[in-house]
Amino acid sequence: MRIFVHDFAGHPFQIQLSRWLAGQGHAVFHAYCADIQTPRGALEIRETDSPGFSILPITIGRPISKYNLIRRIFEEWRYGRELIWSIAKAAPDIVISGNTSPIVQAMVRRWTRRHGIAFVYWLQDVFTIALSHALNGWKRLLLSPALMFLRRLEFGTLARADAVVVISEDFRALLAAEGVPVGHVEVIENWAPVDEVPARPKSNAWSQAVGIADKFVFLYSGTLGLKHNPGLLSDLAKSFSNDPDVRMVVISNGIGRDWLEAKKKADGLDNLLLFDFVPFEIVPDCLGAADVQVAILEPHAGVLSVPSKVLTYIAAEKPVLGAIPPENLAARIIVGNGLGLNVAPTDAEAFTAAARSLRKDAAAATYHQALSAYKAEHFDIDKVGAAFLAVFAGAAARCRK
Repeated sequence: MRIFVHDFAGHPFQIQLSRWLAGQGHAVFHAYCADIQTPRGALEIRETDSPGFSILPITIGRPISKYNLIRRIFEEWRYGRELIWSIAKAAPDIVISGNTSPIVQAMVRRWTRRHGIAFVYWLQDVFTIALSHALNGWKRLLLSPALMFLRRLEFGTLARADAVVVISEDFRALLAAEGVPVGHVEVIENWAPVDEVPARPKSNAWSQAVGIADKFVFLYSGTLGLKHNPGLLSDLAKSFSNDPDVRMVVISNGIGRDWLEAKKKADGLDNLLLFDFVPFEIVPDCLGAADVQVAILEPHAGVLSVPSKVLTYIAAEKPVLGAIPPENLAARIIVGNGLGLNVAPTDAEAFTAAARSLRKDAAAATYHQALSAYKAEHFDIDKVGAAFLAVFAGAAARCRK
């Protein structure tokens, strides 16, 4: 089978799936957007990769706007056109695409339908719901026609896909209400590539180089966008400002990182350490430097945005401090499996209290045992890969009808 995998973000677990599929003898083309700044996986060809495996960076020749909706719409159209050209050259039997806008998804689905190619929509987040919550006041009013157009496009494309992969059971009711055929929807929860994010010791090359190997580290690594409140991170640093052995470490770029830079300077937060995104091969050392790993998600994200960073944290085998809506799958995973502590993102006092609790017992054997057990049960790429192949078979059958 010739399989085209498009993951706009270029995240670690998607590229692991593509490598696994290629290892099963399929010709696999893995495409991602080269024009955005985000944590990425191992997006370089390795000597051990199968001969039929290709990695395709897609570019429009300039950075894609993240917060200008009108400009972004035109850039997405250009990106979709470049992506379709790459798909046409690959001549796949099936396309799976995710982590991208409704415009790109609609363009790809229309093209694949015209050419008799099965299309699988990998739904990581409901784009238009997240965007609607992120906008407020005059912006929402001014952009409401564009939002309505994008919403119809998003759910229309989902309804017409040959299969839809969602990352949580929580998506099913919404999709059914919006006309997506129930039988086309399959749940495959996200995972982390444990072979590529091994648990590393606290004292390692990176932690020693940045001077935190002998400190107690709360670490946040990943995007800080409209679904994240960076104030929780600065508040955490401030609450431990009198403890000389504690550091709040943030590895990120973008609008939230910029806000933290200003806050650090204004409040004199010397224990708040800010770093740019690092190459993927350094990520395990960064996560290993942590004693507690921090995940935050705004209330409006609800159940329809599951932060994959939590799964990467689990792979690193360090307890998680979450400020995530309790109904969210990530929060349920943390609490239900004893992997750390989670509080409502609006409860700053409880967040600080949970941090102080983990300051005392983050090294407890119960956390390590729970994290190891969860990894072993849920991060098996052979099981995950087999589930995707089953989805592909169903999508191909529907496409032929």
